[in-house]
Amino acid sequence: MNRTLRSAFKRSRMGISYTVKRSMKRGFFQRKIIDPIVKLLRQGISPEKIALGMAVGVVIGIFPVIGSTTLLCTIAALLLRLNLPAIQLVNYLVYPLQIALLIPFFQFGAWLFGVDPLPLSASQLISMFKTDLWETIRQLWDTTLRAIVAWSLICVPTVAGLYYLLRPLLDKIKSKKANLPSG
Repeated sequence: MNRTLRSAFKRSRMGISYTVKRSMKRGFFQRKIIDPIVKLLRQGISPEKIALGMAVGVVIGIFPVIGSTTLLCTIAALLLRLNLPAIQLVNYLVYPLQIALLIPFFQFGAWLFGVDPLPLSASQLISMFKTDLWETIRQLWDTTLRAIVAWSLICVPTVAGLYYLLRPLLDKIKSKKANLPSG
Protein backbone atom coordinates (compact mmCIF):
# COMPACT_ATOMS: atom_id res chain seq x y z
CA MET A 1 0.00 0.00 0.00
CA ASN A 2 1.52 3.31 -0.96
CA ARG A 3 2.09 6.04 1.58
CA THR A 4 -0.71 8.34 0.34
CA LEU A 5 -3.26 5.54 0.40
CA ARG A 6 -2.16 4.44 3.88
CA SER A 7 -2.44 8.00 5.13
CA ALA A 8 -5.94 8.39 3.67
CA PHE A 9 -6.98 5.02 5.14
CA LYS A 10 -5.61 6.00 8.57
CA ARG A 11 -7.49 9.35 8.49
CA SER A 12 -10.64 7.52 7.43
CA ARG A 13 -10.33 5.08 10.34
CA MET A 14 -9.65 7.93 12.74
CA GLY A 15 -12.75 9.73 11.46
CA ILE A 16 -14.88 6.63 11.97
CA SER A 17 -13.43 6.10 15.42
CA TYR A 18 -14.04 9.73 16.34
CA THR A 19 -17.63 9.57 15.05
CA VAL A 20 -18.37 6.37 16.98
CA LYS A 21 -16.85 7.76 20.19
CA ARG A 22 -18.69 11.03 19.76
CA SER A 23 -22.05 9.30 19.23
CA MET A 24 -21.45 7.05 22.26
CA LYS A 25 -20.88 10.11 24.44
CA ARG A 26 -24.14 11.75 23.42
CA GLY A 27 -26.76 11.17 26.04
CA PHE A 28 -30.06 9.37 25.96
CA PHE A 29 -32.01 12.65 25.79
CA GLN A 30 -30.02 13.84 22.78
CA ARG A 31 -30.26 10.54 20.87
CA LYS A 32 -33.85 9.62 21.68
CA ILE A 33 -35.58 13.00 21.78
CA ILE A 34 -33.61 15.89 20.26
CA ASP A 35 -32.20 14.01 17.24
CA PRO A 36 -35.60 12.65 16.11
CA ILE A 37 -37.13 16.13 16.54
CA VAL A 38 -34.39 17.68 14.43
CA LYS A 39 -34.99 15.03 11.75
CA LEU A 40 -38.70 15.85 11.73
CA LEU A 41 -37.94 19.56 11.43
CA ARG A 42 -35.57 18.86 8.53
CA GLN A 43 -38.34 16.91 6.82
CA GLY A 44 -40.45 20.06 6.88
CA ILE A 45 -42.81 19.21 9.71
CA SER A 46 -43.70 22.41 11.52
CA PRO A 47 -42.81 23.03 15.17
CA GLU A 48 -46.54 23.47 15.80
CA LYS A 49 -47.37 19.96 14.55
CA ILE A 50 -44.48 18.42 16.46
CA ALA A 51 -45.45 20.26 19.67
CA LEU A 52 -49.07 19.14 19.30
CA GLY A 53 -47.99 15.55 18.61
CA MET A 54 -45.73 15.52 21.65
CA ALA A 55 -48.39 17.06 23.90
CA VAL A 56 -51.05 14.61 22.72
CA GLY A 57 -48.57 11.73 23.09
CA VAL A 58 -47.83 12.66 26.69
CA VAL A 59 -51.48 13.02 27.66
CA ILE A 60 -52.63 9.85 25.93
CA GLY A 61 -49.52 8.12 27.28
CA ILE A 62 -50.77 8.66 30.85
CA PHE A 63 -54.28 7.37 30.09
CA PRO A 64 -55.18 5.21 33.11
CA VAL A 65 -55.79 1.98 31.21
CA ILE A 66 -52.66 -0.12 30.85
CA GLY A 67 -52.17 -1.48 27.34
CA SER A 68 -54.47 0.95 25.55
CA THR A 69 -52.20 3.89 24.79
CA THR A 70 -50.54 2.58 21.61
CA LEU A 71 -53.89 2.15 19.90
CA LEU A 72 -55.20 5.47 21.25
CA CYS A 73 -52.09 7.33 20.06
CA THR A 74 -52.44 5.76 16.62
CA ILE A 75 -56.07 6.86 16.38
CA ALA A 76 -55.21 10.39 17.58
CA ALA A 77 -52.32 10.65 15.10
CA LEU A 78 -54.56 9.61 12.21
CA LEU A 79 -57.47 11.85 13.21
CA LEU A 80 -55.32 14.91 13.95
CA ARG A 81 -52.86 14.21 11.09
CA LEU A 82 -49.92 14.09 13.47
CA ASN A 83 -46.64 12.28 12.93
CA LEU A 84 -47.29 8.71 14.09
CA PRO A 85 -43.68 7.76 14.99
CA ALA A 86 -43.28 10.99 16.99
CA ILE A 87 -46.47 10.52 18.99
CA GLN A 88 -45.62 6.86 19.66
CA LEU A 89 -42.09 7.75 20.77
CA VAL A 90 -43.47 10.17 23.33
CA ASN A 91 -46.07 7.61 24.37
CA TYR A 92 -43.37 5.02 25.07
CA LEU A 93 -41.17 7.51 26.90
CA VAL A 94 -43.97 8.42 29.34
CA TYR A 95 -44.89 4.81 30.12
CA PRO A 96 -43.24 4.98 33.58
CA LEU A 97 -45.29 8.12 34.25
CA GLN A 98 -48.47 6.22 33.31
CA ILE A 99 -47.68 3.59 35.91
CA ALA A 100 -46.78 6.22 38.51
CA LEU A 101 -50.04 8.14 37.92
CA LEU A 102 -52.36 5.14 37.94
CA ILE A 103 -53.11 5.21 41.67
CA PRO A 104 -53.42 9.04 41.80
CA PHE A 105 -55.98 8.82 38.96
CA PHE A 106 -57.80 6.07 40.90
CA GLN A 107 -57.87 8.32 43.98
CA PHE A 108 -58.88 11.44 42.05
CA GLY A 109 -61.72 9.49 40.41
CA ALA A 110 -62.89 8.19 43.78
CA TRP A 111 -62.85 11.74 45.16
CA LEU A 112 -64.84 13.04 42.16
CA PHE A 113 -67.54 10.41 42.66
CA GLY A 114 -67.56 10.61 46.46
CA VAL A 115 -66.51 7.00 47.05
CA ASP A 116 -63.76 5.61 49.20
CA PRO A 117 -60.54 5.03 47.25
CA LEU A 118 -59.23 1.51 47.03
CA PRO A 119 -56.49 0.96 49.60
CA LEU A 120 -53.98 -0.20 46.98
CA SER A 121 -50.28 0.42 46.72
CA ALA A 122 -48.37 0.20 43.45
CA SER A 123 -46.78 -3.09 44.50
CA GLN A 124 -50.19 -4.58 45.36
CA LEU A 125 -51.57 -3.48 42.01
CA ILE A 126 -48.65 -5.02 40.12
CA SER A 127 -49.02 -8.24 42.11
CA MET A 128 -52.74 -8.38 41.26
CA PHE A 129 -52.02 -7.96 37.54
CA LYS A 130 -49.35 -10.67 37.64
CA THR A 131 -51.55 -13.11 39.56
CA ASP A 132 -54.76 -12.90 37.52
CA LEU A 133 -55.09 -10.22 34.85
CA TRP A 134 -58.77 -10.75 34.03
CA GLU A 135 -59.88 -10.92 37.64
CA THR A 136 -57.94 -7.72 38.35
CA ILE A 137 -59.64 -6.00 35.42
CA ARG A 138 -63.03 -7.15 36.72
CA GLN A 139 -62.28 -5.95 40.25
CA LEU A 140 -60.96 -2.58 39.09
CA TRP A 141 -63.61 -1.92 36.41
CA ASP A 142 -65.51 0.81 38.31
CA THR A 143 -62.30 2.26 39.69
CA THR A 144 -60.84 2.45 36.20
CA LEU A 145 -63.93 4.13 34.77
CA ARG A 146 -63.73 6.79 37.50
CA ALA A 147 -60.02 7.21 36.74
CA ILE A 148 -60.84 7.77 33.05
CA VAL A 149 -63.26 10.53 34.05
CA ALA A 150 -60.53 12.08 36.22
CA TRP A 151 -58.05 11.85 33.33
CA SER A 152 -60.54 13.43 30.95
CA LEU A 153 -60.79 16.47 33.20
CA ILE A 154 -57.06 17.12 33.05
CA CYS A 155 -56.31 16.07 29.46
CA VAL A 156 -57.34 19.20 27.52
CA PRO A 157 -55.67 21.71 29.87
CA THR A 158 -52.55 19.51 29.97
CA VAL A 159 -52.34 19.25 26.16
CA ALA A 160 -52.75 23.03 25.92
CA GLY A 161 -50.12 23.69 28.58
CA LEU A 162 -47.61 21.28 27.07
CA TYR A 163 -48.22 22.65 23.58
CA TYR A 164 -47.55 26.23 24.66
CA LEU A 165 -44.49 25.10 26.60
CA LEU A 166 -43.04 22.96 23.78
CA ARG A 167 -43.72 25.20 20.81
CA PRO A 168 -41.17 27.93 21.69
CA LEU A 169 -38.60 25.23 22.52
CA LEU A 170 -39.12 23.59 19.14
CA ASP A 171 -38.90 26.97 17.39
CA LYS A 172 -35.57 27.47 19.14
CA ILE A 173 -34.32 24.00 18.13
CA LYS A 174 -35.40 24.67 14.56
CA SER A 175 -33.56 27.98 14.40
CA LYS A 176 -30.41 26.43 15.89
CA LYS A 177 -30.21 23.00 14.27
CA ALA A 178 -32.59 22.57 11.35
CA ASN A 179 -30.33 24.36 8.90
CA LEU A 180 -27.36 22.12 9.63
CA PRO A 181 -26.53 19.50 7.01
CA SER A 182 -28.24 16.18 7.71
CA GLY A 183 -26.23 13.29 8.97
